[in-house]
Amino acid sequence: MRHVPTGKEKEGSGAEMDTTNNRMELQAVIEGLRALRRPVSVRIITDSSYVKNGMEKWLPGWKARGWQRKTSSGLKPVKNVDLWQELDRLLEKHDASFEHVRGHSGHPENERCDRLAVDAYRKLLDEREEG
Repeated sequence: MRHVPTGKEKEGSGAEMDTTNNRMELQAVIEGLRALRRPVSVRIITDSSYVKNGMEKWLPGWKARGWQRKTSSGLKPVKNVDLWQELDRLLEKHDASFEHVRGHSGHPENERCDRLAVDAYRKLLDEREEG
């Protein structure tokens, strides 16, 4: 996370066993927003089309349908609804925009996030082996 006017930066990372990439992508955005102390204008840069499309395209319909998504066989519960609802709650406080970048394309912040995620996962595996 970077505060552009002051240049202040804050990093964090984490990992969980038995999860999915989509859940971790959502969790990363949630943790970043939780770190904000007051309502601000925030630009969220992600390599996850799932996160960007969810926030910009799908969320209003999900909410209107009681957190249900349209499928060819009718309405079904939104996957990862707990995280989507938390993200929606946090975004109500901020003026957020989303920017999608291609993963592993040399975007400095995105590459740093990837390294932090891999390191956190390796640490989790090491801790599991030791325990």
